[in-house]
Amino acid sequence: MRLYHSPTTPFGRKIMVQVQESGLESRVEVVSVTGTPVAPGTLPVGLNPLGKIPALEADGRVIYDSRVISRYLDDLTGTGLYPAKPELWDMLVREATADGILDAAVLMAYEVRVRPEEARWQPWVEGQWAKVARSLDAVEAGWNLQGRLDMAQIGLACGLEYLDFRHATRNWREGRPKLAAWQSGFAARPAMVATRPPVQ
Repeated sequence: MRLYHSPTTPFGRKIMVQVQESGLESRVEVVSVTGTPVAPGTLPVGLNPLGKIPALEADGRVIYDSRVISRYLDDLTGTGLYPAKPELWDMLVREATADGILDAAVLMAYEVRVRPEEARWQPWVEGQWAKVARSLDAVEAGWNLQGRLDMAQIGLACGLEYLDFRHATRNWREGRPKLAAWQSGFAARPAMVATRPPVQ
């Protein structure tokens, strides 16, 4: 299998963590790519017309996006990162929430890193942050994060570290002691340590 990935994308990191947690390291060749929506660079646009990563070549097909890849890998390995029904539905909603945090945080980063300074729109950035903050408050108030490892937990953990990586001044931990304590413990997992993005 060949995985197209960049060390700084939280969506790709989710899959890299899953690869580690599932014991797939020897079966996945990682191809490092770079680019943005306005300058695709080496992004695999010939494989994924959306130009997004991660993308996985496996079994003669190309699989994307990260949620589809993670389902494929879990089905392949039987690791059990997706529970059986009816618990599956609640877990998929949690996974969607984690991915929504990633989406908003990446859009915030693009606004600063890609858009020219004179064209940046701060209300857009704050609107994206409002999505993140509401979601984190919901996690703090109601999620059980102590259960069996699943893709919602992996996505959330990658999202929280992405907030530290790109939006540290927002201080997502403030007012969320349970979530901060959980993240501190989860961050020590070998798969999280091995996939941490380089300092930029």
